[in-house]
Amino acid sequence: MRMQIMKNVYLTKFVAVLFIIIALSACSLPKRPALETSSWMVAPERIGNPYKPRSDLWLKMGSSSTAPPFDGKSLVYRLGDQRYEKDFYNTYSVLPNEMVGNATRQWLNNAQIFSMTVGQGNSFFPYYILQTSIEEFYGDYRVRPEAVVTIEFFLTATDPQKRNPVIGQNRYSKRVVLKDNSPQALVLGQQDALAQILKEYEVVLYKYAGNLPPPLGQ
Repeated sequence: MRMQIMKNVYLTKFVAVLFIIIALSACSLPKRPALETSSWMVAPERIGNPYKPRSDLWLKMGSSSTAPPFDGKSLVYRLGDQRYEKDFYNTYSVLPNEMVGNATRQWLNNAQIFSMTVGQGNSFFPYYILQTSIEEFYGDYRVRPEAVVTIEFFLTATDPQKRNPVIGQNRYSKRVVLKDNSPQALVLGQQDALAQILKEYEVVLYKYAGNLPPPLGQ
């Protein structure tokens, strides 16, 4: 009888220890699978023949700013007149101002309007500076899915003696209808919209480059 009692006690302890081990193992496992995240890049490429260069000097990309709430990495959806939502599971690889700045620099280098277009971090002395302001960068889903991109360009000359260093100020706004409401469709739509903007702006910039003020000190 006593042996049976001892066996029951050991069995009870074993079951209790086993239960604790299982419980601890369960606590170390995720309660639900992690949600997948995706990273996107807007990088339109210029297609076509370059211009005949109109300046043997270089253009420098200046600062690029983005208006809230489009200044973060998250894709932004407009669901109402005053309602915007950020998608934290679908993000841009870099901030929108960096994406647009890099895309603009590469686009203008391919256009060859200037001898070269250099980035903001370059040490070349800038005779002419191009700054960008991103006013809108989102997907509009109020009526039908559309990509919305609005950018303003400021071309200036480096001359502290000029009262108005601005050579040109140009604003463009594009809407591209999306094939569906997926994040990929939005990114492709934004890329198309940015390409349209840069295609129009390069024509204007080419005209500016043909009548630039003399560089500082010349």
